[in-house]
Amino acid sequence: MLKQPQHIAFIMDGNGRWATARGHKRMEGHKAGVDALYNLLPALVKRGVKYATFYAFSSENWGRPEEEVKGLMALAELVFKKELKKLVKEGVRLKFLGDFSEKSKISRSMKKIIQQAEFDTAENTKLHVNICFNYGGQQELLNAARELCVKVENGELVADDITTDMFEAALYTAGQPHPDLMIRTSGEQRLSNFLPWQLSYAEFYFTDILWPDFDANALDDALDKFAGRDRRFGLVKF
Repeated sequence: MLKQPQHIAFIMDGNGRWATARGHKRMEGHKAGVDALYNLLPALVKRGVKYATFYAFSSENWGRPEEEVKGLMALAELVFKKELKKLVKEGVRLKFLGDFSEKSKISRSMKKIIQQAEFDTAENTKLHVNICFNYGGQQELLNAARELCVKVENGELVADDITTDMFEAALYTAGQPHPDLMIRTSGEQRLSNFLPWQLSYAEFYFTDILWPDFDANALDDALDKFAGRDRRFGLVKF
């Protein structure tokens, strides 16, 4: 029986290039990228994947042209509202990973939509989907460190007693298994500040396919490669 990842993380790269190659505006690529994400969910369920994490909008993406950022925010609000009932019906649980504090640039309306989406899907178990939105991996680690520092200052913890489990409990992905496989599309081969702690022992799969073209067949190619990997987690197997 082929080895099967329990958790797959996706860096959905290439939307803009996909649109440009077709003579479209970049936003058309982002819309096609959203379609690719939702079309992939049934394939993940069918193949027995339990967790999927998608890098949707990084904390660095605010530096993109203002028009594109506004378009992405509007698209995200529309999609989360439109697709929510469908996701509830299909048994998908949504969790949003990122900075949604008062100081963040996320609008109040977006925060309400996110809270509603998490609440409405909280009882679903068929597929756990994490959407990394206004997410930065380094910031996630800083937040976890600060949370533990506060507990030390308050006398709830002693610094020398802090364990890996305690640190992981302070991460956005607390209670979830780490990704077994990370897939990045468009040919780029870097993490781009994505899940630096959680991907420590993940297998990486890079493909030249642009994200809007990534489908169930492309997923199967990645799974075939994963099945052929020898995962030792720093150990030696005889």
